[in-house]
Amino acid sequence: MASVSDHLGETRGHISLPEHRVQPIKQILRRIGYALLMLAATVAIVMLERDGYKDNYDGDMSWLDALYYSTVTLSTTGYGDIVPVSNAARLTNVVLITPLRIVFVALLVGTTFEVLTRRTRDLIRLNRWRSTLSGHTIVVGYGTKGYTAIQTLIAQGSEPEEFVVIDLKRELVAEANRDGYPAIHGDATRSAVLRKANVTNAARVIVAADRDDAAVLVSLTVRQLNPACVLVASIREAENEQLLLNAGVNAVITSAEAAGRLLGVAARSPAISEVFNDLLIHGEGLDLAEREVTAAEVGTLPRDCDQPVIAVLRGGKALPYAQAGKLAAGDRLVLVTSPA
Repeated sequence: MASVSDHLGETRGHISLPEHRVQPIKQILRRIGYALLMLAATVAIVMLERDGYKDNYDGDMSWLDALYYSTVTLSTTGYGDIVPVSNAARLTNVVLITPLRIVFVALLVGTTFEVLTRRTRDLIRLNRWRSTLSGHTIVVGYGTKGYTAIQTLIAQGSEPEEFVVIDLKRELVAEANRDGYPAIHGDATRSAVLRKANVTNAARVIVAADRDDAAVLVSLTVRQLNPACVLVASIREAENEQLLLNAGVNAVITSAEAAGRLLGVAARSPAISEVFNDLLIHGEGLDLAEREVTAAEVGTLPRDCDQPVIAVLRGGKALPYAQAGKLAAGDRLVLVTSPA
């Protein structure tokens, strides 16, 4: 049964940023190592000025006496049975041993201090992140579709810092953090959650929800908050495509229908299905690219271009190869390319 905190997190959204965490055991061992190094340095300093110290027990300063004095001094215990008596020894205590004592104590209580200041540091990081968040890409759903969409955009030149993931599942939010992406645990159908991702300044929103009804609701909310961003969505059933188009989605991918078409092609010609798979996987074999028509290409037909043209983008619409006619200024060509 979901707790109240889980429900509030889904409603309002909880932001988590990726960070490198050190194992607690490693932190403890590292602190112990630093403490031992400071203890050894203090022993060496005391022995260099051993003639300036007085041992009330036997008057001589041995290595054991120096270790004992360093231990009680750094730990601020100070029994007073060994004391600096010369000016040089006292100056050494003021200039060297006292700073070491301060660092030593700070090191020992560092874990507690780190816990107490962690919330403040997290808030500073969060505010800094949100202040620089603009022109980014929001990915709703970090399943296979969302993850693959991010990897495709990164392969085409996007930076990992440009992405923000929103998901209802905590395990997928944690996975996104491990992969290096900021993530929000929450319900993307709610405007409060989308605002935490700064949707009003987003350049693109990719809706890769598990359910079609969720995809429609997310798309409606996104378009209400940001009428200008590029909004694409994935659904399972083709009958819901018109709902998303009416919601203002720029492009709708029907996963079930597309998979069915690929299965049909593979059943008829497995070799042709491999070509489709090649096109779908960016950076391996064939790729799809988009570019503007050059001045020399204006007035020519798509078949006259140097590279294979499969569609022409004109006036915000994709025209099939056979319907494009002569190329005009402002057209964009969709090409089949191959990595160099």
